[in-house]
Amino acid sequence: MVTRVEVSAWTYHYSDQGDYTWEQARNYCQTFFTDLVAIQNKQEIEYLNKTLPLHSRYYWGDPTTRRSNQDCVEMYIKRQKESGKWNDEPCNRRKKALCYRASCRPFACSQHGECVETIGSYRCECYPGFHGPECENVVQCAALEPEGVRMNCSHPYGDFSYNSTCVFGCQEGFEQRGAGVLRCLASQQWSADTPTCTAISCPVLSAPDRGELNCSHLHGDFAFSSTCAFSCQTGFALVGPESRECTAMGTWTGDSSRCEAIACPVLSVPDRGELNCSHLHGDFAFGSTCAFFCQVGFVLMGLESIKCTATGTWTGDAPRCEASWSKQFRPQCPSSCFALGGPESRECTAMGTWTGDTPHCEAISCPVLSAPDRGELNCSHLHGDFAFGSTCAFSCHTGFALEGPESHECTASGASWAFSCHTGFALVGPESRECTAVGTWTGDSPQCKAISCPVLSAPDQGELNCSHLHGDFTFGSTCAFSCQTGFALTGPESHECTAMGTWTGDTPHCE
Repeated sequence: MVTRVEVSAWTYHYSDQGDYTWEQARNYCQTFFTDLVAIQNKQEIEYLNKTLPLHSRYYWGDPTTRRSNQDCVEMYIKRQKESGKWNDEPCNRRKKALCYRASCRPFACSQHGECVETIGSYRCECYPGFHGPECENVVQCAALEPEGVRMNCSHPYGDFSYNSTCVFGCQEGFEQRGAGVLRCLASQQWSADTPTCTAISCPVLSAPDRGELNCSHLHGDFAFSSTCAFSCQTGFALVGPESRECTAMGTWTGDSSRCEAIACPVLSVPDRGELNCSHLHGDFAFGSTCAFFCQVGFVLMGLESIKCTATGTWTGDAPRCEASWSKQFRPQCPSSCFALGGPESRECTAMGTWTGDTPHCEAISCPVLSAPDRGELNCSHLHGDFAFGSTCAFSCHTGFALEGPESHECTASGASWAFSCHTGFALVGPESRECTAVGTWTGDSPQCKAISCPVLSAPDQGELNCSHLHGDFTFGSTCAFSCQTGFALTGPESHECTAMGTWTGDTPHCE
């Protein structure tokens, strides 16, 4: 029979029947309970001495140390002297087994602390990171929400709690600043600050000489994914890539670009001449200017200097040098309006003189004009009296009207007449006539005829009375309308033929 004494969660047990050696008692307690009682403190001894019944052979206990196999421990219970004391006894003697069943179970303290036995109870000494009577609560850290950083976390005890571990990483082209791994500590703090990801930087680029730089920055100045485009000023060409991009390695794609002056074809020294060039941006390149000279006895044929343009072409062809003794002088008049006076050509002789007289260009002459009878003539002469470019205006004295053009102009072929009519008259014949080389006028003589209007007729029950200034029903004609007795005129009383060949007003009728 086993007797049990309960104290809260911790219980004591002893064998009511049967006595055992120490080893037997130990096996008995470990088989049915936890182990032999090992006295921890004075309070426990007093409790057992008060609770257990008296037994002549007393009880086996579990000493903290054993000196030998013949040196076991018995406990005096309810002895008149030395009650509650321990005494060494040979281990093969038989006594009552005094057992205990521990309060601490395998899953006590939520397995997050150490279970400490006490008389009648136990207490939990929680491991770091846990708290509560049964160590059931875990320490919480602030939730992590990093921006622009990849995070992978493991939470053994719950999200962002004690021993949660977060591993951080950055995307391609970014470098991490700060710890790569953070752990939630028992102090409710993370082991380090949250790391950040910063775009990898490339070396700063500058515009090439004689060029420009235009960049777009996605993640910061001259950082990963930045793109820079290059261009050159007018007259310069880009050598190298048009654009470069900052890579994830912190280097730029492609080689450096530069601007070189656009080249023109190389010029050579003319025969019997010299070439003198000034090069601003490189030999025979944009901005270069070349001057040409000829040796004594030779004349430069062409431009004295030419310049290399931004398109890679010269402003003119390269000149040549020709011997001065073979030079023929052929003056050219500016247009057909001028005639050459003098020899058509002159040649430089071996004596260094020119043959013939100096030629010149004279304006072509027209016949001399005179003022009309009862009129006046007013002329302006550009290249000589009554010559090409001269203009003459005609006017009449008071009381006289001008018939014919108001002005004449001397043209390239000689005299020229331009004909026009007064308002209300139409020209019949050529608009102009020219004086030919044989002294005759081209074309027939023109004339001006009054413009005609439609023929009018008298209205029914009425009459028509017209006066004609330049001909029947022509410009200037006026027609009056009237009605017979007993009828009234509806519409205008008269019409006039206008310079447009139309009558004024609507057609009237008699009612």
